[in-house]
Amino acid sequence: MSKLLYSLLFFCFALPLWSQPPTQEELEQRKAKIQQEILEKQEQLNQMKTKEKSVVGQLLLQKEKIGLKEKLIRTTEKQTKLLSNDIYINQLKINQLNRDLEQLRKDYADMILKSYKSRSEQSRAMFLLSSENFLQAYKRAQYMKQYASYRKMQGEEIKGKTKQLEEYNIKIGAQKSEKEKLIAENEKEKKELEKEKQEQEKIANQIKRDKGKIAAEIKKKQAETKKIDAQIKKMIRESIAAANRKTAAASAKANPKITAAEKKAIETSSSIVLTPEGKIVSDNFKANRGRLPWPVEKGAISLGYGDQPHPVFKTLTVHNSGIEISTENGASARAVFSGEVTQIQQITPLKKAVVVRHGDFFTTYQNLSTVNVQVGDKVNAKETLGKIRTDSDGRTVLKFIVMQNNTFFNPTTWLSGR
Repeated sequence: MSKLLYSLLFFCFALPLWSQPPTQEELEQRKAKIQQEILEKQEQLNQMKTKEKSVVGQLLLQKEKIGLKEKLIRTTEKQTKLLSNDIYINQLKINQLNRDLEQLRKDYADMILKSYKSRSEQSRAMFLLSSENFLQAYKRAQYMKQYASYRKMQGEEIKGKTKQLEEYNIKIGAQKSEKEKLIAENEKEKKELEKEKQEQEKIANQIKRDKGKIAAEIKKKQAETKKIDAQIKKMIRESIAAANRKTAAASAKANPKITAAEKKAIETSSSIVLTPEGKIVSDNFKANRGRLPWPVEKGAISLGYGDQPHPVFKTLTVHNSGIEISTENGASARAVFSGEVTQIQQITPLKKAVVVRHGDFFTTYQNLSTVNVQVGDKVNAKETLGKIRTDSDGRTVLKFIVMQNNTFFNPTTWLSGR
């Protein structure tokens, strides 16, 4: 293959790599994190089975564990693909080095043969003595010196490329061994995944036997969720009213000419009337859509936003005003953006909620057992707000809501992709 064709092949192959895909080290770290989450889910399952808690909770945990297993398999497949790419590139380099060495050795052999023939026909001394003048003799001497130097350089180049070839052969051998190891690891994980799915099927069959009772429990929880959503909306309305009263008072103080009607219009607005400072905060929050940190240090979404089939009973539709994030026992909720704590409410005897205002945006952190902040506190991004409650089924779930005034948004679109 010509050098031009080789270059074109290499360029076409390397072009997607310039988009900076994850490295082997990053994938290994990601894999280790997933494996730790799988262990945590298994521990929760073991605790739940020991306590003989809700089979629905068991199934949800089992589904989360299966999701993590599938994620682990995809990560390992990415590692294998990355290694295959490296092996392919290194093989191209080995092939090119072999061609270069073959040509160098051929050129070197031809040079040695010509040198030998030249030496047999006339000696170096006769070559110099046959010169017509001193200048020609000097040039001939320089030529012989350069020729000898070139021979030495060719020999060194052959040695260097031979060593380089040996190094690439060792490297590609190690990469092939690592690839075989990853493939074997992935096969093992796939077998484990099949076992997990069988366990899921077993739990699902148990649920089918108790379908009526469990469906009633689900409907009861949905009714409780609607009641809590109404409380959250009430909290937001109260926060809007309090903020607007404060803005109206400040406006009246700064501008004595403001009329009573204008002041009342600010106070009774259903949306926050933003001050210049509040608008900056609101615009900054909006500008960070898709880049906000997660409200937990680590976790996975176990129930998405909006109307959707129940994760167990597909015929039942559940509504979620935010997202539910499953995390580890003892985890804390943290603010996703700087703002002011406007509400702390006892939603149920065991559940608390914290509302943080960001201009005319609000983020709500629900299902807390304890709270670390007070109303009026200024908080920064990633600052701890409180500890997330672990329920009787052994699940630790944070409900996270994003609103602008009275409008709900899908929180997933606001959080970073990690």
